[in-house]
Amino acid sequence: MHASLIRRQLGGLVPPKIATPKSVAGGSGDGLGPLVNFYSKLPKGAATARAFGLKGRFFNGANASGAPLIALIASLFGIGYTIDYHMHLKHHKNHAH
Repeated sequence: MHASLIRRQLGGLVPPKIATPKSVAGGSGDGLGPLVNFYSKLPKGAATARAFGLKGRFFNGANASGAPLIALIASLFGIGYTIDYHMHLKHHKNHAH
């Protein structure tokens, strides 16, 4: 992985202006006040599970249904039938049954 990708992913974990080496390396603990204040304001407890994309929109939650699955099966059938029909027409182009 590239360093910039890792830095971008981990950049949101600790705010850069609060956890500076100067405030953390004080030794007495007085410099940790802003850091403790920041982390005390974060939400506590289990995070709510959210699903994104097609699964979250159609298969989870209050509006869960099997409509996308039915649409996928119907579209695959339609594509297969169309290909088969055109191949059959090519067969009859020069040959009669």
